[in-house]
Amino acid sequence: MSSASPARRLRLGMPRRMFSQVLLMQVAVAAGVAVLATGLFLAPLSDQLDDQAMRRALAIAQTAAAQPRLAEELTATGPSADGPVQAAAERVRRASGAEYVVVMDGRGVRWSHTNPAEIGRRVSTDPRQALAGREVMQIDDGTLGRSARGKVPLRDADGSVVGAVSVGIAYDSVRARLVHAIPGLLAYAGGALAVGALAAYLISRRLHRQTRDLAFSDIAGLLAEREAVLHGIREGVVALDREGRIRLLNDEARRLLGIGDEAVGQPLDAALGTGRTADVLAGTVGGTDLLTVRGQRVLVANRMPTEDGGAVATLRDRTELEQLGRELDSTRGLIDALRAQDHEHANRMHTLLGLLELEMFDEATEFVGEVVGDHRATAEQVTEKIHDPLLAALLVGKATVAAERGVALAVSDGTLLPDRLVDARGLVTVVGNLVDNALDAVAGTAHARVEVELRAEGRTAVLRVRDTGPGVPAGQREVVFTDGWSTKEPSAHRPRGIGLPLVRRLAERQGGSARVTDARGGGAQFTVVLPEALAEPGPAAEPEHGPTGAGAVTTGEEESR
Repeated sequence: MSSASPARRLRLGMPRRMFSQVLLMQVAVAAGVAVLATGLFLAPLSDQLDDQAMRRALAIAQTAAAQPRLAEELTATGPSADGPVQAAAERVRRASGAEYVVVMDGRGVRWSHTNPAEIGRRVSTDPRQALAGREVMQIDDGTLGRSARGKVPLRDADGSVVGAVSVGIAYDSVRARLVHAIPGLLAYAGGALAVGALAAYLISRRLHRQTRDLAFSDIAGLLAEREAVLHGIREGVVALDREGRIRLLNDEARRLLGIGDEAVGQPLDAALGTGRTADVLAGTVGGTDLLTVRGQRVLVANRMPTEDGGAVATLRDRTELEQLGRELDSTRGLIDALRAQDHEHANRMHTLLGLLELEMFDEATEFVGEVVGDHRATAEQVTEKIHDPLLAALLVGKATVAAERGVALAVSDGTLLPDRLVDARGLVTVVGNLVDNALDAVAGTAHARVEVELRAEGRTAVLRVRDTGPGVPAGQREVVFTDGWSTKEPSAHRPRGIGLPLVRRLAERQGGSARVTDARGGGAQFTVVLPEALAEPGPAAEPEHGPTGAGAVTTGEEESR
């Protein structure tokens, strides 16, 4: 015997394939229904045939009792096999096909019978109801066996009951009619069963194609694995039906989108609100690895249509990667600034060396003073107007990078920001994004300039970044704040079109706003308003800056107003 023969051995019990199981169950159900219907039909049919036989017997008895001379002959003669009552009863029996026609007197004594030997004897069943004037229908056992019987009273000319007529229909004939009807009924049931089996086969074949011939145990296993995968992976999964309603959300999708189980069954717009995230998931925006911002998270979405007209979308959290990318940009900017400083420092050292070798000591002293003074002036200009160290350090570094790119980065005379920021890192993100965008817009143009203005109005921080670039056309001033929209080529480590949407979301989350307008003299001006960005001032707020240049700047601005 080969090693494969046990696998080919006939298996008893339910088959494993879903197609076979469903077909077997449907055929069993169809057969059960056919048998049940046949039984339910036969039960009333038997009762109906019994009733018909009893009514027939009663009708024959009524006909016999209606003969005008039968009552007279019953009272005028005695019981005899050759008497007129027996003759009349036999005529009725032969004409009607009844099993027997019995005429009895008021005592229940037979005056007629199919078997003449029974004449003169008392009837075997109780005749009191018929002799009392009532008609009786019943199925009972007698001397001739079981029969369907009808009994009627026999009345004389005055209407008095003088006897009774009992007619019996052989019960075997009733049973024969029932048995005769069974083959036809079974034929109908068999036809119905054949139609049901064919329908079951067709349904099972369709189910076979749709389930790809999987067993029930396989489907149960797949469902268990599906639940484990959906809720175990670190990607959000959103399944949509053909109407665009959410039909499935895994745990990660709920976390990333900030929605719960109540969103299942709702359209995307109702569950997420209008915006780019809903458009990406609905397929309105095409493409792969589409970026969208949801709350504080940067998400990467991909959408795949399904055969039933729906779709499955996957979401990845790119927030940390985006932060790393921005840190990389900052690091590169710092490296570029250090490289620029190193290059500039080498040139200055060479110049200083040449002046010393030429014994131009006064010129060398003046040159060193100018260099040191320029750097000190830039740092002091920023720190005396912006007292938060993070923002000040950011703008000093951006100024060095801007100088390397041939752009003049200046802090506006109207700038004054105390060191009371509630979320300094958030404001650093906003300023860094806007300054980077402005530098990119003006780099390579003549007289390139970027101006930053930061003011405190009570607890509100107002930021303006102006540039001398080409500006933003009026038709695109809202589009620039859309996730993924950018006029720049994507960088190697991260896509574009995230900075401005983050700026607007940060501002709106604090109840503020972000917008872009035309700057005076050309270019673009981005304005961000951040309510409650500063803490309440203490009783001796900013004492260390009172006598410094910051106060002079403020006084000068107030005088100019």
